Amino acid sequence: MPLSDPASPRRPVHTRSIRVESYARDDGLWDLEAELVDTKAYDFPIRGGGHHPAGAPVHHMRLRVTIDDRFNITASEAVYEAAPYGEFCSAIAPEYGRLAGLNLLNQFRRHVRERFGRTAGCTHVTELTNVLPTVAIQTMAGRQAQTQSGHGERPFQLDGCHALRVDGPVVRAHYSPWYVPAEASANES
Repeated sequence: MPLSDPASPRRPVHTRSIRVESYARDDGLWDLEAELVDTKAYDFPIRGGGHHPAGAPVHHMRLRVTIDDRFNITASEAVYEAAPYGEFCSAIAPEYGRLAGLNLLNQFRRHVRERFGRTAGCTHVTELTNVLPTVAIQTMAGRQAQTQSGHGERPFQLDGCHALRVDGPVVRAHYSPWYVPAEASANES
C-alpha cells in the first residue's frame, strides 16, 4: 500500500539509498555487503571552488562484513567511492576492520556506538551497521528454519517484533507450540 498523497505540492531535495545484499560463501561463511548513496536534486557550490552536480553522489560508502553461523563477525571492510572531504573522510575506513569479533545479535548496535561514536567513526558507515542484524537474520532464516524443523526448538524470530509476539495471533496460528496467552505472559512478569 502506498503512502497517502502529500498534503502540499513539493519538490525533491535529497535522496539516501541504502542497499544490502547477502551471499552464502563456499567456505560456509556469509558476506553482508551494505551500500549507502546520498544525492542532491540540485547543483551546489563546493568549498574551494567549482560545483557539485545534481544527482552525483555526495556520499557513497560500502561496508562488507563476513559472519559465521552464530552471527559473529569474522572480517570487515569499508570503502569510500565518494565523500565530501575526500581522503579526510575515507581515512577512517581501516578502523571498521574493528567490527570483527562483534556478534550481530549481542548488543551489536551498542558496541558499534562505543567503538565508532562521534569522532571515532564515520556517521555514514556507522549508519550502515544499523541494518546488519536484521539483514543477517533474514539471510539465515531459511537455514535456521531447516535446522529447527523437527527438533522442537523455539523459532529464533519469536518475540523479535510486535507481529511475532508469543501472545499474538500470528504465533497462535503459525507457531502454536510456543503460543502463550496474554494472561499467562502477564502472570510470568
